[in-house]
Order: sequence, then structure tokens, then C-alpha cells
Amino acid sequence: MFSAKALFQEIIDNDDSYRLFCSIAASGEAQGGWENGRIAALLPPAMAGLAPKVARHGADEDKHGRIFQALLRKRGLTAADVPEETDYTMLLERRGIGLAHDKLRRDAPLSELDIITYLSHSRVTEQRAADQMDMLTKYFGDHPEVGKAIRMISNDEDNHLAYCHEELLRLARAGHGRTIQRILHECANAEIAVYRDVSLAVMDHMGRILKWPAAKSAVLRAGIRAMYGYERAGGWRRMVSLSMPERRDALGGPATSTAEFA
Repeated sequence: MFSAKALFQEIIDNDDSYRLFCSIAASGEAQGGWENGRIAALLPPAMAGLAPKVARHGADEDKHGRIFQALLRKRGLTAADVPEETDYTMLLERRGIGLAHDKLRRDAPLSELDIITYLSHSRVTEQRAADQMDMLTKYFGDHPEVGKAIRMISNDEDNHLAYCHEELLRLARAGHGRTIQRILHECANAEIAVYRDVSLAVMDHMGRILKWPAAKSAVLRAGIRAMYGYERAGGWRRMVSLSMPERRDALGGPATSTAEFA
């Protein structure tokens, strides 16, 4: 009844819903940039070779945050406050997924297990990001206002996902396979529930902004819950499998600049 393309078009066409969408996205990307920056600075000595890639990951996330801010400015909008119930990163942390921010704020080096946790968490969340950007690229990759941003971010997310696969496989070969699979399963089970909750919250806010009729909102909520049911039944497996990516050493070079987007 309601296609993803039609829904996103409706969100883009309204300044208030577009403002909320870009604000949520910018906040999440900036948070990811900070996390990766801290992890790069706190890597254990034995894993210091990962520092350029982790830093590149963080630089990409920071860039994405700036891109969403630039999209707002181009329309003459300022960032909106992000409702707590739509804060994907914070809600994952509250469930104990990934590395706690308290730990990242300290100056003590992280452990090898911390880095395995970080990479496993990233493998799951980057799968979600890559899937979302693939969908947006399919429908809006040629859009005159947001198309270039979507294509750039989508390419970066594919790089991030490839990097996670490659590094986790390297660690699995070093004897950490069972630990990696355990953490991947824990992250995936938590992520699909958080994604459901955040999706319901975002749709609720968008429905109020866009004045959707109750029937439309009910159908969308049912669709989100149905997707969660599919993921709980087995769709989560795409988030925990590991395979050598076609893009090797995907984060081995410098990050592209936001100037390319502008």
C-alpha cells in the first residue's frame, strides 16, 4: 500500500520532516565518528596497526554528519533536537552493545576483547546502514537534492562493512572465532529489537508532522513489526555471517573530503 520510495519522498518534500530526518542522521553519524576516534586513540599496542583504519572509519562518519548538516543548510534549515527514543546509538549502548562510552572517555588502552567487540558491533550496525543506503540509492540516487549525498554515503558504508568482514576473519584465523560468533549473535539480537523500536518512534514523529491518518500509521507500524518478526525468525543471519569481501583493504587509504559532496 505504501512504498518505501513514496514514504521517503513525502519526508523529503516537507521541511519539518526533512529537518528531523537529517538531524537524526547527523547526530548518529557524529556519534559514530567520536566513538571510532576514541577507539583509534586507545588501541592496545599489539593492535596498533589497525589505528589508520579505525581513524578512517571515524573520519568517514564525521564526514557523513557534516553532509547531513550541509543538506539542512542548503534548504535554510537548522538541526532539530533528536528525540531520545529515536537515538539508535544511545539505545544500543543502553543494551550493553558495543563499547561503553564511559570506557571510551578514559585514557586506559582497550583490550583485544574490546576491539573484537567493537568490530563485531560494527559488522552488525554497518550491515543495517549498508542495507538502508542501498535502498535509498535505488530510489533516490539520482535525486537532484539528496542523490549525490546518498551515493557518497552508500559507498562509504559498503567500505565499512567490507572492512569489518576482513578484520573479523583475520581475528577468527588467529583463534578468536567462537568469541566473534558469540558477540555477533548478541549484537544482532539486540540490534533488531532496537531498530524496530527506533523505526516505530521515527514513524510516530513523522506521522504527527505529516498528519498521516490513523489507518496509514497503523499499517506502517504493522509493517515495521512484521519486519522485526522476519528478522527474529532468521533474517538476523545476514548480520552474523562472515565472508571475504570483494573490496579488500577498503579503509586502507585516506577518507574522501566533504568538499566532494559540496
